[in-house]
Amino acid sequence: MRRREVLAALAATSVVRPAVAQPAKVLRFIPESDVAVIDPIWTTATVTRNHGYLVFDTLYGQTARYDFQPQMVEGHAIEADGRHWRLTLREGLRFHDGEPVLARDAVASIRRFAARDAFARALMEATDELTAASDRDVVFRLKRPFPLLPAALGKTGTSMPCIMPERLAKTDPNLQVTEMVGSGPFRFKADERVPGALTVYERFDGYLPRPDGVASFTAGPKRAHYDRVEWRIVPDASTAASALAAGEVDWWQNPTPDLQGLLRAKPQIRLELLDPVGGIGCLRFNHLHPPFDNPAIRRALLGAIDQTEFMSAVAGNERALWKDHVGVFSPDAPMATRDGTEVLVGPRDFGAVKRALTEAGYRGERVVMLDPTDYPATHPLALVAAEAFQKSGLNVDVVAMDWGTLVQRRASRQPPDKGGWSTFVTYLNGTNNFDPAGQLGIRGNGDQAWFGWPRAPRLEELRAQWFAAPDAAAQKAICTEIQRQFFIDVPYLPLGAYYEATAYRGLTGLRTGFPQFYDVRPA
Repeated sequence: MRRREVLAALAATSVVRPAVAQPAKVLRFIPESDVAVIDPIWTTATVTRNHGYLVFDTLYGQTARYDFQPQMVEGHAIEADGRHWRLTLREGLRFHDGEPVLARDAVASIRRFAARDAFARALMEATDELTAASDRDVVFRLKRPFPLLPAALGKTGTSMPCIMPERLAKTDPNLQVTEMVGSGPFRFKADERVPGALTVYERFDGYLPRPDGVASFTAGPKRAHYDRVEWRIVPDASTAASALAAGEVDWWQNPTPDLQGLLRAKPQIRLELLDPVGGIGCLRFNHLHPPFDNPAIRRALLGAIDQTEFMSAVAGNERALWKDHVGVFSPDAPMATRDGTEVLVGPRDFGAVKRALTEAGYRGERVVMLDPTDYPATHPLALVAAEAFQKSGLNVDVVAMDWGTLVQRRASRQPPDKGGWSTFVTYLNGTNNFDPAGQLGIRGNGDQAWFGWPRAPRLEELRAQWFAAPDAAAQKAICTEIQRQFFIDVPYLPLGAYYEATAYRGLTGLRTGFPQFYDVRPA
């Protein structure tokens, strides 16, 4: 056979040879905790928000400069002096079940979101009519201008303003949605879920990234470079560090400060601040039951809190990771003030606190404190708080549990001796704390407030005034008054600001703010 014929035969053979399947690209990630609740509207848990941004998309996205840009919407038109907004969805958007994303899905999702979220509720209170004018057009007819509309529908704090199918969005907001049919870049693999061990997401090939803009925070094109994302639950910090060092995982969301020096010594591992905004440590009171239904008792406990001690317990002497003199708003936010924070730093006089508690009417009631032992940055807050409360003369019962159990239990309004609670520790995270619009902890609207359900009419009045303020200077003055009133009502105790680092290897393209899994690719 001549050489030309041999080459032709080899070429023919290569054409008919079956293709060899390429191994799936898998991103292995250790999250802050297991995702016990998968409905990103029902809970304010940040792990559920992070899950939500894998599975769902939002109408607007927020950039790293903290402004808002169209995401699922192509754009919007504003008429009637700011009282008429028409939002037009991009063409070709689809849910994970193959159905098109329609305006009626967005309307139902907004309504369900507003039933749970303080910022969105303010938008709906300013709305006369919300309708689906066509398959692609969502129309707001407002009672008064609400220029923060994109911020309310694209907020990056908790709860997440996700867009889900109408049939799911019509679920009672007080009940969890358990079927995940999303609008985002990844599918939730319920069939591979192993509670407490593994959560799996699979790339959705029908997702249509935004064609324009720069990928930044939650805005711009979202392109999945991995076929699968596996969340591997590793509660023990040393085990997580060893897994990252050995290349058994690619990304550990929140390495504990005591192990960060060890990880930095590994040339293949990078550490950086994930969220430049940080989180405010929060000891939340249950205002429904004694003893913390008494505002004088809550005020007395201000004297038991030294933010430096709390933050040192979390991050030691790494001052780049924490701040004290923290009040209601993120320390670097335009609305932040130190007014009144002097009470939260410096030496403590527990004898004086004990006397103040007695004068306020404390009679030895049991205080049930929920302690999330699987959260390395939160568990120390509970330990310091329990010691401070005991020194103050409170009858403290610390109940240890994982974060998923705490998320479920804190929703209970039963008395502490019937499965309820008196207080728990957590962080108020991210851009929620920039201003009164999204700050969860300051709401004083009773049954509709965040867990703890305080009634604080003056805080509510001031928040309403902030929305109506004519300029930034007036807004800042109102925020200072909000912080002064906060120290009278004391809906929670602020414990300082913590800035969490993240650790990864072999990756590039990570977005700032919180763990997001589009744009991440092998380095």
